[in-house]
Amino acid sequence: MKRIILFLATNMAILLVLSVSMRLLGIDQYMAATGQDPGALLVFAAILGFGGSLISLAMSKFIAKRSMGARVIEEPRNAEEAWLVATVRQQAQKAGIGMPEVAIFDSPQPNAFATGARRDAALVAVSTGLLQRMQRNEVEAVLGHEISHVANGDMVTLTLIQGVVNTFVIFLSRLIGRFVDQVVFRSERGNGPGFFITVMVAQLVLGLVASIIVAWFSRQREFRADAGGARLASRNSMVAALERLQQASSPEPLPDGMQAFGISGGVGRFGRLFMTHPSLPERIAALKSSAL
Repeated sequence: MKRIILFLATNMAILLVLSVSMRLLGIDQYMAATGQDPGALLVFAAILGFGGSLISLAMSKFIAKRSMGARVIEEPRNAEEAWLVATVRQQAQKAGIGMPEVAIFDSPQPNAFATGARRDAALVAVSTGLLQRMQRNEVEAVLGHEISHVANGDMVTLTLIQGVVNTFVIFLSRLIGRFVDQVVFRSERGNGPGFFITVMVAQLVLGLVASIIVAWFSRQREFRADAGGARLASRNSMVAALERLQQASSPEPLPDGMQAFGISGGVGRFGRLFMTHPSLPERIAALKSSAL
C-alpha cells in the first residue's frame, strides 16, 4: 500500500510540475484560446493512463492462470509438488510476505513467473520443463528469484511506472495533435482530421519511447531479484540456475503480457532497448561480482 501511495503521489507531483511549466511557457493560454482545457486534459490523461494499468494489475493472476493454463496446487499430488509448496512457504516466510499460490504450467522449456496485485496474495508458477531439467537447488534459486519479485513489490511498481508513462503519452500526444491541427491544418473549430491523425502517430512514437523507459526499469529489477534469489537459496545455486537457462537451446517465451514477470526473457525484435531482462551472461557476471 505504501508503494502505491508513493507512486500515486509521485505522479500527482509530476502532473503539478507539468501544469506549472505549461503556465510559465504560456501553453495553457494557447490551449484555452483554442478551446481546450489543459487541466481537464491532464486529469483525463492520468485517469486513462493509470486506469488501464491498474485494471491489468488487478486481473494479473486471473489472466496468468488462463493464458498459461497454470494449475494451482491445492493439495500436492506427489512428493515433488509437496517439496515445491514447502519451499515456497519457507522462502515467503523468510522474505516476510504472505504465502503465494503455487502453480505449475505445461511447457517443455524451463521458465517461471510471479504476479499479483498484493505482496501477501501473489502467484508463483513454474513450468514442467523447469522441474524436469533443473536440479532442486537450482529450482530453489528460481523460486527465490520470483519470491524476491513479490517481496520487492515489482509487479505493483512496474505497473505504476507504466501508468505514469501512459499519462505522459496520452497528454503529450493530444497536445501535439491540437497544435498540428491548428497550425498546420488550420482547423478553426473543434478537432479536425489532422488532430486524430497526429494523435495516433504521436502515441505510436511516444509509446515506443515509454516502452524503453519501462524496459530499462524491468532490467534493473531483474538484477535485484537475482540477488534476492541468491540470498534465499545461495549464490552458487542462483548462478547455476542462470547457467542452466543459458544452456536451453530454444527458450520458449512467455506471452507478451507475462514476459516481464518471467525468470528469463529474449532479446526482442527491436534489440536491447526493449528487452525486459538483461542478457543471462550479464546477470551471471553481476551476481558473481555482487556483495550479498
